[in-house]
Amino acid sequence: MSKELIKFLHEAESRTAEDILDWALNAFGDSVAISSAFGPEGMAVIDIASGLRRRFRVFTLDTEFLFPEAYNLLDRVEQKYAITVERVYSLLSPEEQERLYGSALWSRDPDQCCNLRKIEPLRRKLSELQAWITGIRRDQTAARTGAKKIQWDAKFGLVKVNPIVDWTSEQVWRYIRAHDVPYNPLHDSGYPSLGCTHCTRAVRTGEDARAGRWPGFAKTECGLHVIQPLAHSTGA
Repeated sequence: MSKELIKFLHEAESRTAEDILDWALNAFGDSVAISSAFGPEGMAVIDIASGLRRRFRVFTLDTEFLFPEAYNLLDRVEQKYAITVERVYSLLSPEEQERLYGSALWSRDPDQCCNLRKIEPLRRKLSELQAWITGIRRDQTAARTGAKKIQWDAKFGLVKVNPIVDWTSEQVWRYIRAHDVPYNPLHDSGYPSLGCTHCTRAVRTGEDARAGRWPGFAKTECGLHVIQPLAHSTGA
C-alpha cells in the first residue's frame, strides 16, 4: 500500500464526497459499482459520479414489488446519465416465492421476504465486485451511526464506500435542487423513504422519516446496511 493511499485513507473522514467517489472509481475501476434504490441520497451520489466519469457502474435490487414511480425514475436515470442500470433480481419470482412460502410473506415475516428479495441477491452481486458505493447517511437509522466514508464490509467481504455518510437530509435536498437532479415524485407526497409497495406507507405529520417502512413491525432496516462485527463474521 503506497504512502499516498495510506494518507488518503487516514484522512478519508475529512474528504469531500467528490474526493471519496473519485478515489473509489480510480482505485477499483470496473470492480466497483454504485448500489442505488434511487432515493434522494442515491440520486445525489449518481449525479456526483457523473461529474467525475462518463462511464461508471450502477446496480439496483429489483424486488419486483417496487412502486411504478420507481421504475419510471430508473428509466429517467438511464436516459439522463447515458448508463445502463444493472438490475439484480431474487432467484425466486414472486409466484415461486408465494408457492414456497405462502401468500404475502412480507406481512408475516418481512425479514425473510427481505432476505429472499434483497439480501441474497445483493450477496450474489457483491461477489462480483471488490467494492460497492452506497448513499447511506449516519443519521438515517441507529444501525448506520457508526458507518465510515470508507470501510471494510465484513458482512459481504469487500470495501464499502459511503461518500455522503456525513450529509444531512437537508444537504441532500439542497444538492438535488441546485443540480436539477431527478427524483421520485412520491417524496413530495409524504414518502421520505421508499421500499416495496407492500411495506411502505406515507409518513404522518410528526413521525420519523422511516416510520413508513414496514409499518406494524419493529423494523427499520432490510439488512443491507446492518454492520456485522468482524469477529462474528469470521467465526471468532
